[in-house]
Amino acid sequence: MLLPSYCQRVRGRVKPGVAASRSFALILALTACGSVHAQITGASASRQNLPDAPGMSASSPDRGSQAPDTAGPADPAILAGTVLDPNGEGVAGARVVLSGSGGEPGRVIVSGANGQFTFTGLPADRYRLTVSAAGMGSFTSPSLVLRAGEIRYLRNVILPVNGGVQEVSVYANEEQLATLQVHAEESQRVLGVIPNFYSSFDWHAVPLHAKQKFQLAFRSEIDPITFAGAAAIAGGEGYKNVYPGYGTGFAGFGKRFAAQYANDFDSRMIGSALLPSLFHQDPRYFYKGTGTIRSRALYAIKSAFICRGDNGKPEFDFSHIGGDFAAGSLSNLYYPEPNEGAVLIFTNGLIEIGGMAGTNLLREFALRGITSHAHANVRGIH
Repeated sequence: MLLPSYCQRVRGRVKPGVAASRSFALILALTACGSVHAQITGASASRQNLPDAPGMSASSPDRGSQAPDTAGPADPAILAGTVLDPNGEGVAGARVVLSGSGGEPGRVIVSGANGQFTFTGLPADRYRLTVSAAGMGSFTSPSLVLRAGEIRYLRNVILPVNGGVQEVSVYANEEQLATLQVHAEESQRVLGVIPNFYSSFDWHAVPLHAKQKFQLAFRSEIDPITFAGAAAIAGGEGYKNVYPGYGTGFAGFGKRFAAQYANDFDSRMIGSALLPSLFHQDPRYFYKGTGTIRSRALYAIKSAFICRGDNGKPEFDFSHIGGDFAAGSLSNLYYPEPNEGAVLIFTNGLIEIGGMAGTNLLREFALRGITSHAHANVRGIH
């Protein structure tokens, strides 16, 4: 459920013999994506090295002593945070100055009503943050190294009442970090075209709240590629006269398109938003990236049945599996009567699970290298 439906699953309940027609439609969809890719240059040039699985990366969360990463593309970085007083209250109107290593005048903004501030469009560089407010002391941060495309959140910059020791205190604010993660993941596209929103390349990403789960699911369903995939499948079904009860011509195409899109929408919203919120499970695939080919392949296949809970522990994937069967049951409301039946729903549920396992294998071994902005991770500093 992490790529558009036409690239990973067969929707609706299909009779024996219909699978070939849907395969034909999938080939049409992939051919269309290929033609778009032919117009895109330099997509793979935007790739950077990504963090690996837990305990397998030598990098430390504290990047203050590292040199800026200038080898990658000039994707803008983001630096955000919250200015607080010693009581933990937001300081509105604080003067926040961000200075780079080149000696140019720093960028100046004023903190918002709750003390929040955000610097966007930052090139990769070494920065220093200075914060001050009327009647309070001023703090200067340690050296901050921002990499291209990185989103850094300074959690709770605390000002003393009367100019004390300079310090940056950091506390977890998972909801804000989760929101930044979703924004970063919404920029991930295979070959710069096909959405890859549900692949997390940060093994230690914070769990999503219900708000972010619904946001990511809805964003996926309104993406133009999702509509194009449903149209391609509907066109293939019409060409082979799949579901003859829908008729032919433009009217038949419209009914097939609506049914296909409804299938995908139901499955996405139920399996990636509603049930993950109820069961407290993460709908994303977490890239492993290290280990033997066999161990990575087993991990990818297992991820079709086992997901990560919001508590960080592996759990049976009630969300995606339940969403697949729930969407198949709902499709009884709008598919032609001859195509209805519990056996076909069960059969297609298994096809959905198999399709997810195949997609996970692609994610683990192929898609990382051709996914744009896959390096845009969200990390707090400690």
